[in-house]
Amino acid sequence: MDRYEAEAFDVAVIGAGHAGIEAGLAAARLGCRTAVFTINLDSVGNCPCNPSIGGTAKGHLVREIDALGGEMGKTADACFIQSRMLNRGKGPAVHSLRAQIDRLAYSRMMKHKLELQPHLFLKQAEVISLERDGDAWRLVTRFGASHRCKTVVIATGTYLGGKIFVGETSYDGGPDGMFPAAFLGASLKKLGIRLRRFKTGTPARVLRSSIDFSHLEVQPGDDPVVPFSYETEHPGPNRAVCHISWTNDETKRVILENLSRSPLYSGKIEGVGPRYCPSIEDKIVRFAEKPRHQLFLEPCGLETEEIYLQGMSSSLPEDVQLAFYHTIPGLEHAELTRCAYAIEYDCIDPLQLGATLEFTALPGLYGAGQFNGSSGYEEAAAQGLVAGINAAHRVLGRPPFVLDRASSYTGTLIDDLITKGVNDPYRMMTSRSEYRLVLRQDNADERLTPLGREIGLISDERWEKFLKKREAKGRELARARETTLPPSDELNAILVSRETTPVSTGVKLAELLKRPQLSYECLAPVDPGRPDLPPEWFEQVETELKYEGYIRRQQADIAEMRRLEAKKLPPAADYRAIGGLRMEAREKLQRVQPENIGQASRISGVSPADVSVLLIWLAKREGEV
Repeated sequence: MDRYEAEAFDVAVIGAGHAGIEAGLAAARLGCRTAVFTINLDSVGNCPCNPSIGGTAKGHLVREIDALGGEMGKTADACFIQSRMLNRGKGPAVHSLRAQIDRLAYSRMMKHKLELQPHLFLKQAEVISLERDGDAWRLVTRFGASHRCKTVVIATGTYLGGKIFVGETSYDGGPDGMFPAAFLGASLKKLGIRLRRFKTGTPARVLRSSIDFSHLEVQPGDDPVVPFSYETEHPGPNRAVCHISWTNDETKRVILENLSRSPLYSGKIEGVGPRYCPSIEDKIVRFAEKPRHQLFLEPCGLETEEIYLQGMSSSLPEDVQLAFYHTIPGLEHAELTRCAYAIEYDCIDPLQLGATLEFTALPGLYGAGQFNGSSGYEEAAAQGLVAGINAAHRVLGRPPFVLDRASSYTGTLIDDLITKGVNDPYRMMTSRSEYRLVLRQDNADERLTPLGREIGLISDERWEKFLKKREAKGRELARARETTLPPSDELNAILVSRETTPVSTGVKLAELLKRPQLSYECLAPVDPGRPDLPPEWFEQVETELKYEGYIRRQQADIAEMRRLEAKKLPPAADYRAIGGLRMEAREKLQRVQPENIGQASRISGVSPADVSVLLIWLAKREGEV
């Protein structure tokens, strides 16, 4: 193939999915000449699996992306058709926002934002080769264009070496009927990058008019609607409902009788699937004792009649899919518009990356999203934002941008990937964070907006709005601690009605709010000095007062973690030569090359005793230096 010298870029992003979008926008907004390459411009911001943004722990990531100046939350707010806050019946640490979106509107809006962004060039071209070019990179497209790029972010999603499976049929392909990225993988292997094979599944879509909704459970949205973005003041109403149905013994029978026709069980699929989002055939086998499995019927948008069957991914043949779907209440006469499929793809071992998502052995090359072994739109977008910022910072000569576990779920996600690696597609969950009471979704702006401002992704207008909120919330915390409510029949009637002890003397408002039975809302009649603030600000103050002791304890744990993070380890250290380390620890440390003692302590196979040996070795080494 003949090459020709094409335009050069500061930052090149390969892929325009959720990771590529955030990476490209961040780099361009920081002033770098940025190109985003995609195989098909009509797939920018596509949601090939579920038509939703957010969910348990994922909603936290979307809020954090927004707090740093990213785009996912704002676009989801503009395109949502139903919004719900999950886990309301549990503590505030696990409350997570999830929104059904109009997937085509979301894609169109994200594409338009990329097109309008100064310094950003959106290009339809398949990247087939990536080569070193001195201290930069040489990126070659299928049409022969050769671009010299100072830094590159790889965000190939499930396109890299993509292969589709439906029963006995398999073929090279990307998600949603797109072409795969067929050539880039070989180029990455030449660079010494370790690739692995993962797989994921996408459920079928069915025609709305073929569904019998009469016996299905309705799942409405929340009122009022809570937006993702701190910039969205009026998100608007819900415009759609979802429905719930269940599989049954007949569904199970049909699937088990045809299990041999599943490529997952016949051995055709080599890739490792997501542990926390298995296919329906996998659920039937792994959870054989369960009499039924839940599925959600979710609209794909306002201008389409397609309904997505959440929880029903499969790689069984199309005729088997029709047979088992028809056993499910409401789907007895369902017509498939798109059958379910599994997709295999290449990704990397993320132990090759550092905390900036840069390859430790390949300066200027970054990875983001499913390319890094994660799953999900939200995990991808969070990584894309961090990778894009760091790619731009390298070009601009600025210091690395690193989020730690105590600052965010984003930091937790990245730290998990680069220290523990992955054996299957990584999914963010609230249980992955040991500091989840501090890392709530409601305070993402307090944690991260100052960092976004420092980087340059937060506008003056938004910064002023943030400062006013922080000041008002601080005043309300002080008022709650200082305000004494006198005993009264009205106050005691409220307390008794809430099954908590009445008072005979004056009591601080803050002390009352610490009682689990009480809230700002129920105490409003006896709190005349309350300022006019948004309900979510009061909810945040109430949470901080109720969980004050637990939050203080987690903050102490965070201080200790950061003390260990401050103890930097030398790059390219020879851990095999350190006496006292167990053999497994030596191998893991040598492979991961942690940046500090804190990271080293979180590597699977490194024990507290090994950490003590490292601390002694580091102290001796620093003394010698």
